Amino acid sequence: MIFKVYYQPNTFQSPERENTHSLYLDATDLPAARLAVESNTDYNVEHIEQLSEKALAYEQQSPDFKLTEF
Repeated sequence: MIFKVYYQPNTFQSPERENTHSLYLDATDLPAARLAVESNTDYNVEHIEQLSEKALAYEQQSPDFKLTEF
């Protein structure tokens, strides 16, 4: 399953919408996706959503779409 992870680049600042970034991750389930991000980065995870087939197709149209591998 593909998940879209919304995060802040670091945990030292208060979250600001303007600083929210996202990455795409292939994981078996939501807890595994969170664990992968938290154990491999210093990101402050805001939200993780599982992408449906239609949402994934839409996201893949973006030139910035890239699956993150740890």
